[in-house]
Amino acid sequence: MKKGCFYYIKLCFLVIISALIVTACHGVKYQDLTLSKPKLLNTECKLVKHELGETCVSLNPQRIIVTEQVSLEALIALGIKPIATVDTAFVASKTNFLTSQMDGINYIGKESQFNLETTLKLHPDLIIGTYGIDAANYKLFSQIAPTVKLQNVHSQWKETLMSLAEIVNRTATAKTLLIEYQQRLEKLRTALGEKINELEVSVSRFHGGNKVPAIRSQYSFPGSILAELGISMPVHQRQLIKTADDTVVTLSLERIDLLDADVLFVAVDPGAREVFNQYQNTRIWQTLNVVQNQRVYSVDSSYWIFGSILSANAIVDDLFKYLLKAT
Repeated sequence: MKKGCFYYIKLCFLVIISALIVTACHGVKYQDLTLSKPKLLNTECKLVKHELGETCVSLNPQRIIVTEQVSLEALIALGIKPIATVDTAFVASKTNFLTSQMDGINYIGKESQFNLETTLKLHPDLIIGTYGIDAANYKLFSQIAPTVKLQNVHSQWKETLMSLAEIVNRTATAKTLLIEYQQRLEKLRTALGEKINELEVSVSRFHGGNKVPAIRSQYSFPGSILAELGISMPVHQRQLIKTADDTVVTLSLERIDLLDADVLFVAVDPGAREVFNQYQNTRIWQTLNVVQNQRVYSVDSSYWIFGSILSANAIVDDLFKYLLKAT
């Protein structure tokens, strides 16, 4: 069979399977599909255990596709430019944050809305991601290239970075990045001095989809950085959090008072700026102590809400900039 014919048969097969899985969302059981795992021809590989199984990954993958922007950021930090990624749905795109480092990277759709035809044409040798891969599209992606699902725990972003580094043979680079990050935290602790024990910081997000504000807990990505630094969130916020899975608490206008703190960081998604402006004009917002003390800072949701080492360092930059003002 000619190579071109084989390619189009494979493409048609993937399109048919995609249609079946879409149908599965409406009642057909996805477990009925039986798919084979991809084979790495003439290539040595190592077995990687992950949340959805085991995958044999090339010892030196060259054409990597990432299915969400946290892994995109982590790969770039490790000195590897993936061949493709996805665009984000609500949070400001990492494109704004990573700027020129995104040059030459293709897009395969939005998060959880992948273009399989484009993915196939790019001939990846590894597909990897966290929340961008579920059981259904894992089976599809695995027909195209070895696919790995990394853990998605916001407060354990460093562990996820190390796992990714091990897969792509950049462990030493990741360790160096984390050591430098810890040194920056220590420098900020020293600059804040004893006041770090008294300072309470609140982090809020105005969501581009829900159109309402939310508190990010100590188990969220930004919350974990503040906790590691030794800064507490207000006690009335901590009391709302029952488990480490509670990273977000959505607020109504009537409970906007829960945002009050010594310092408030507000990450506003694209599409939520008008809503944020409306909240700022309400009477209850104007009564917040943090508003009256002019300690509310609007920050970039492209790195404050989700991220890896580059976003963590960008948050530390903001903490240096704004917290030293408040002490």
